Amino acid sequence: MDAFPGGGGAVGGGIVVGVDGSACARTALAWAGRLAARSGMPLLVVRGWSLTTAPRPDCWEPAYVPPLSEYEAAVRRALADDVAAAGVPADVAVTCTAVHRAPVDALLGAAGGAELLVVGARGRGGARGRLLGSVATSVLRAADCPVTVVRPGRTAPGAGATREERHEHVSTDAR
Repeated sequence: MDAFPGGGGAVGGGIVVGVDGSACARTALAWAGRLAARSGMPLLVVRGWSLTTAPRPDCWEPAYVPPLSEYEAAVRRALADDVAAAGVPADVAVTCTAVHRAPVDALLGAAGGAELLVVGARGRGGARGRLLGSVATSVLRAADCPVTVVRPGRTAPGAGATREERHEHVSTDAR
């Protein structure tokens, strides 16, 4: 599952969103899903993973290391769960890919040809108090496409919120 759909990046120049199972990543996924629905663009959901960051496979037991394929299957299930939990509109063309690489490398590889790369402000890392997580900071510096960093706000974006409340949780770096 290391190859990207279409041979090298976002399907049809759409939106790429990085997920890692964190609440912040699910917020970014929901935001990207709503944008994809409004714009008619496809959505590529990417998770870069390693044995230390993958969910435990169902067959995991103490003193037993499951095969890599079992970890990959667990990551795929987690991706599907994240997409379902985010409430991505049904009319959005969604492709999910789990890449056995560091998250930054996976996202930058997937974003080749993308219109937009979306990430959460902070994921599973332990650097509390930072404005942005290490993955968000790295992709902001290296991506060839515009990057949007979504952080959970106090007010959920919606029709009843003011313009400032709807947009307070989004930072965009248009290149």
